Amino acid sequence: MPTLEVKLDLPESLAKEAQQAGLLAPGELERLVRDALRSKRVERLSKIRQKIAAEPLPPMTAEEIQAEIDAYRVQVRRASG
Repeated sequence: MPTLEVKLDLPESLAKEAQQAGLLAPGELERLVRDALRSKRVERLSKIRQKIAAEPLPPMTAEEIQAEIDAYRVQVRRASG
């Protein structure tokens, strides 16, 4: 696991409060970063879902779906062989 050296410039009162709350401990910082990343992924997914809802794709017929499947299978065979 890589070790990162990070310098945080925080107002003294905030740094003191965070330290007292245990937020600056390595395990807690890892949890905070994981939570922030999860939140960013959810936010990005939400934006994508809104865009898809605003611009839905037209429905495909069974024949169109089968043609896409067949094209994908040909592509996979070419890539593997």
